[in-house]
Amino acid sequence: MSKDDLTIIINTFNSDNKIYSCLDSINPDFKILVIENSVNLEFKQTIEKKYPNVLCVIAGKNLGYAKGNNLGLSKVKTQFALILNPDTLVEKNSIDNFFKTASKYKDFSIIGPAIQEESDIEKLKNIHNIIEVDRVKGFAMFLNIDQFQDIGFFDDNFFIYFEEIDLCRRLKKLNKKMYLDPEIKISHIGGSSHDHSINFEMELSRNWHWMWSTFYYHKKYEGYFYSLFKVSSKFFSALFKVIMFSVLLNKKKKKIYFQRLSGLFNSIIGKDSWYRPKIF
Repeated sequence: MSKDDLTIIINTFNSDNKIYSCLDSINPDFKILVIENSVNLEFKQTIEKKYPNVLCVIAGKNLGYAKGNNLGLSKVKTQFALILNPDTLVEKNSIDNFFKTASKYKDFSIIGPAIQEESDIEKLKNIHNIIEVDRVKGFAMFLNIDQFQDIGFFDDNFFIYFEEIDLCRRLKKLNKKMYLDPEIKISHIGGSSHDHSINFEMELSRNWHWMWSTFYYHKKYEGYFYSLFKVSSKFFSALFKVIMFSVLLNKKKKKIYFQRLSGLFNSIIGKDSWYRPKIF
């Protein structure tokens, strides 16, 4: 296996302050495809000039995680693809270790790093061998492209949240193999792939889509009415807090819980995940 067997995909949105550190951590011999969810041609020109191994595709609109990565995966001609979030750092030898594991476990569909988040360190610190799992987190996923021919990649209906859970569930149903490798180290900051200046707007977006995706995911696998029952407490909790924070004149909290209520309501009535952060 060589550099010609891998395409790295990084899905970005206003990630200028994160993406450069991520790219600097990757061996420049590897082909990288950046999917920029905006119309920022200056970003494309800057990043391609600085990194000759990077091709930046301007999506023209905010596609989100699932559609953005699917766009990248549709352009992959290599045997493997590595999906990374822009707020990740790839430690030395990590990609070589992906290749070693892929050579050893040829039937894999996805390989992920064992230490996936800081919160995982304690529970995974005693793991010394590659382990088979039911699910891999979406910030670093090494894909065996052939394993997805009969299943497709991410469900485009998701904008953010649950898309990798859904993908892994579909893979597991077909008895496809997913592994975590303790020799692969990729650091993930988490929730920080965008510029800090848009934090509140992104917080509103996250709350809307978390609730929308929660209901959609459960409806997909458990049916409409059971899912409605399952999320009813979340719906009434959000409604109560919208009223409470309106009375308390806390505009920020009111907006956040209104987004939660709106996202869940739109999912319940069958609307697409239409909300997009308002960035000017």
